[in-house]
Amino acid sequence: MSQRTPFLPAPEHRLRLAELGVLDRRRTLVGLALAVVLPALVQLAAAPLLADGRGGRALATVELLQLLAAVLVALVGGLWPAVVAAVAGSLALNWFTADPVGSLSVAQPEAVVGLLVFLAVACAVALAVGAATRRYEQATRAAAEADAMTELALGILGSAGGTEEFLERVRSTLGLRAVTLLARRPAEDPAGASGQVPGWDVLATAGEAPPVSHAAADDAVAPDGYYTLLASGHPLDPGERRTLEAFGVYLVAMRERAQLARSREANRRLEEGNAIRTAILQAVSHDLRTPLAGIKLSVSSLRQAAVEFTPEEEAELLGTIEDYTDRLSHVVGNLLDMSRISADTVRPLLRPVSWREVLPRGLAGQDRVADLIPANAPAVDADPVLLERAVANLVENALRYAPGAAVELTARSGAQDERGRPCGVLRVVDHGAGIPPEDLLLVFRPFQRLGDVAAQGGVGLGLAVAKGFVEAMGGRIEAEETPGGGLTMSVSLPLSQGAPALAAREEAA
Repeated sequence: MSQRTPFLPAPEHRLRLAELGVLDRRRTLVGLALAVVLPALVQLAAAPLLADGRGGRALATVELLQLLAAVLVALVGGLWPAVVAAVAGSLALNWFTADPVGSLSVAQPEAVVGLLVFLAVACAVALAVGAATRRYEQATRAAAEADAMTELALGILGSAGGTEEFLERVRSTLGLRAVTLLARRPAEDPAGASGQVPGWDVLATAGEAPPVSHAAADDAVAPDGYYTLLASGHPLDPGERRTLEAFGVYLVAMRERAQLARSREANRRLEEGNAIRTAILQAVSHDLRTPLAGIKLSVSSLRQAAVEFTPEEEAELLGTIEDYTDRLSHVVGNLLDMSRISADTVRPLLRPVSWREVLPRGLAGQDRVADLIPANAPAVDADPVLLERAVANLVENALRYAPGAAVELTARSGAQDERGRPCGVLRVVDHGAGIPPEDLLLVFRPFQRLGDVAAQGGVGLGLAVAKGFVEAMGGRIEAEETPGGGLTMSVSLPLSQGAPALAAREEAA
């Protein structure tokens, strides 16, 4: 069932007489000028009719012309210029047209009624014009506000800009000189670190000479009890205040979204830290205790004075000690590296590096590693220490899971990263059993040992550490199936453009 349209608008939506009567300054001045000129022109144009002595018909014609003049003035200047035009036209009619001519007295009563009707019609038309103009201005402002809100909402959803960029958009939209965002200072810190704004902290500004206190601002809005927006340049009209309040609500939502994202990231890091601590305890209980027990047993055997060992047996026991020590060193090193990655404390020192500079040396099974890297492979921007650790972990993983098979190291260039930068790619290819395609993304998770067994050692951190180091250097690492069986790890890093380009890249980052 459709609702009936009310005969009169609600009281809060009604226009006041002052709003109906006064348009903008330019239109009012033009209307006043026309209110003086047009009645005189009408009387000059009607002079031939009056000279013919047509009496009442001439009076009616001139009244219509004066009414037309008053309507035109109302359309241009609004109520008060129309009233002036109506009064001027009435006086002109009374003096030059109505009998007795040359006097303000009126001989016929019906002429008085005509003059009053003429004045009422002119005022009514002027009020209608004023109402239409005001409603048009309100509709235009509302449409502009809606467009601004739509553009702002789309900009916020699709932009990763900061608070300063947001405030600059607010300032330019409202035509302000400057905008400042204040946040209420906690009660336990009334003076603040700077002490420049008692009770408030300046979070961000935009524009020239931004206000830093309520007294220095032309206007202010408070979207909530914590944030306040200060505006300078001109006092805000009601529509601009509504727009600034809406901007403030968006700004609060944007900052709360950023805080929520930071909280989510902090919680994620806490969860990762808890997982690492749990895994470390598990490693200590198993993967660290086993080598320690082997070292302890070998040392205790060598220290027994009552037992004589042959040189071969002594060499075997010492080899066991060395092997378990290397294993312990590797496990502890990966645990420490994973702690640095999780705490986001890895700070690579980038420089041009060739792939051959970072090939791992001294790994068990190194004789099964085939170096197929071209001699002219271009350098990449990397930290040689971190890259060597990452490549060593990839090679060790390939040797462990492809026993008896060769591990190939190849390199190529020409690929591009997500930013369109040319990259060099190092590929570590093994021909072992491989892993199922659905597990390719899981191999980089910390403490994952897909298909591993306890006797092979390790805590499942090698690939996670390699991925963390490569990403810290601005690259990426991917796993894919080797044609014919096995696993291929690809390390992509930006090709080096020389020291100046690297310095500019680090400064931009």
